[in-house]
Amino acid sequence: MANLFKRIFRIGSAEAHSALDGLEDPIKMTEQGIREMKEELHKSLEGLAEVKALVIRARNEVKTESDKAAEYEAKALQLLKKAEAGQIDANEAERLATEALKKKEAHAKHSAVAKASMDKYEVSVKQIESNVQQLKSNVSSWENELKTLRARVKVSSAQKNINKHLANIDSSSTVDMLEKMRDKVNKEEALAESYSEIANESKSLDSEIDSALKSDASSDVQSDLDRLKAQLKDK
Repeated sequence: MANLFKRIFRIGSAEAHSALDGLEDPIKMTEQGIREMKEELHKSLEGLAEVKALVIRARNEVKTESDKAAEYEAKALQLLKKAEAGQIDANEAERLATEALKKKEAHAKHSAVAKASMDKYEVSVKQIESNVQQLKSNVSSWENELKTLRARVKVSSAQKNINKHLANIDSSSTVDMLEKMRDKVNKEEALAESYSEIANESKSLDSEIDSALKSDASSDVQSDLDRLKAQLKDK
């Protein structure tokens, strides 16, 4: 377990500083670390299942042997009761009861051994479960770190490309280009204004001509009116 974590945390070690110059290297190293932790987690889960199976077997053995011990003790008691009641010979009953108690003692010892094994296995289960939880926590933490690292790589790459593009732009040529565009726009605006003045001059001349013609037409009308008035007087 300790060796695994040493491999995982090599990203922050002095030997890995040169690898940090490339953003892809920490990502690959983190991915490898996560793969190693997941493999270790898989092995730990398998080991946990196996030890739990041992606990279950030991627990069953404890119960079986305890039941057998209780059963032989009960048989020994029944034999003595039958001898006391005169149902069987006392010496035979005592002999059989003694053998039953020997078997009871053997099963009791087996039960005690199984109980000791079960206790030992249960301690191992707790230790392995603790390791499994730690590994799960580490995997989750490193997966989140990997997501953050990938996002930082994208942002850094975009910034690098933008800065590289800006660095390749010639500022002096850009200023010259803007000056030329400004001069061209000024010329176009001046030309447009001159055309406007010419158009206005032409309109002014036409207005004067029309105005003069209108005044002549008014005088002709007045003359016709005066002539008609004179004719009415003569009549």
